[in-house]
Amino acid sequence: MAALMAALLIMLARESPNASAQPEVAAIQPSEAAESPPDISRMSPRERFNHLYNRVMQAAQAGDEATVTRFTPMALMAYAQLDTVDADARYHAALLKVHTGDVTASRALGDSILAQTPGHLFGYMIQGTVARFQKDQKAVSRTYAAFLKRYEEEIKLGRPEYSEHQTSLQDFRKAALDATGATPPTRQ
Repeated sequence: MAALMAALLIMLARESPNASAQPEVAAIQPSEAAESPPDISRMSPRERFNHLYNRVMQAAQAGDEATVTRFTPMALMAYAQLDTVDADARYHAALLKVHTGDVTASRALGDSILAQTPGHLFGYMIQGTVARFQKDQKAVSRTYAAFLKRYEEEIKLGRPEYSEHQTSLQDFRKAALDATGATPPTRQ
């Protein structure tokens, strides 16, 4: 089950939400990461959350389950301290919740993204991930159809979080197209 959670987490979080933090996170060796927590005392709440989220994602990609286990609760505490929460923060928290096995909370975060911003692709990505984890093929199909229906319109909006997670969006779209047998519209 932990391996499935890690695979889902990595699939959805291929790109960092904060590219400037990635080199610092990438420079941390798994053995170093397990030894000491980062000094986050001087960071803003959003910087703390992004830093810890990046650290968890980097560890997950490296297969460092000990670091993921150690820092995921810290990242979720940092999320709880945010003054404002946008779709990007909810998406990251949902990925962390999926990793901990809290699929109910992850689904609720996906639902909240769609409630706040109807049609936001991250909401569908979270719902689809939870449905796949629960092996609910009907929900997966509904989610894929809703995602594909809104995809072109949403991408045209140029949301910054979409460019930050372009690979994850493309991977989810490909899975949706493959599962539904749909063909992507041709661009002129």
